[in-house]
Amino acid sequence: MDHPDQIHLRDHIIAVDIGAFQSERGHAQRLRFNLTVDLAQPVAGVDDHVDRILSYDVLTDAVARTLSDQRYNLLETVAEKIAAEVLAHPRAARVQVSVEKLDRVPGALGITISRNAARMDADAPLAADMVLRLAGADAPLRDGAAILVPQMPDLPRPTGGNDRMVALLALDQAAWALAGRLGLNVADTRTELDWAVAQGLHTVWAPARMTADETGLPPDPLALAQWLAHRTGAMRLEIALPPAASRPVPPADPALSVTWIEGTPLP
Repeated sequence: MDHPDQIHLRDHIIAVDIGAFQSERGHAQRLRFNLTVDLAQPVAGVDDHVDRILSYDVLTDAVARTLSDQRYNLLETVAEKIAAEVLAHPRAARVQVSVEKLDRVPGALGITISRNAARMDADAPLAADMVLRLAGADAPLRDGAAILVPQMPDLPRPTGGNDRMVALLALDQAAWALAGRLGLNVADTRTELDWAVAQGLHTVWAPARMTADETGLPPDPLALAQWLAHRTGAMRLEIALPPAASRPVPPADPALSVTWIEGTPLP
């Protein structure tokens, strides 16, 4: 069997504040990153055209964006988020990510993971206790993982063309605003959702990246929540509403249990 073409990043060293132990906090230590990406298409026939290849900047940017997002306790978390960043690019089929600490012991200690793009696209369940919530109001979150779908800002909801993408991007902005107010992270790839649910974390979904090519899917939060339920195997959808708000028409899906929850209006 032919091996896929690959690009790689080797011995990329950055000093960051990382670690679960108190002795590690407030002290930058060197991390070494090695990434190898299997390409979805061979490089033959690109005709020396930069737009037809997976740029090396994708790899360095994945590391930089991950490290700028937050302070981490675990190398495993860093590796997962880097993999998700790389696999969001359509020219990446598989990625191997190695992250090592260079200052803890003589030598190096670290983690190596391998992830592939098919994992992001698989219609596999995430977790039995995971719940989707259409977040139109403040309401307490139960124990276990929850994926919050932001409500649409006061904008038209077109079904196609550039206006549809504008509406999806508006939902992404609403997701970031909601996450900032609640102190949660934003996920815009299946891999990031997988990781958050596996850790039992609440996260806010920014839908534009995952749904941009689903041209028949309207940029309506309830329709998007139903779509994500099918993709993730979720069996419960909570719709958080302000008091006296009108109830939307629930999705016609006998496999999806819908619950309405009253809360205070979101600012």
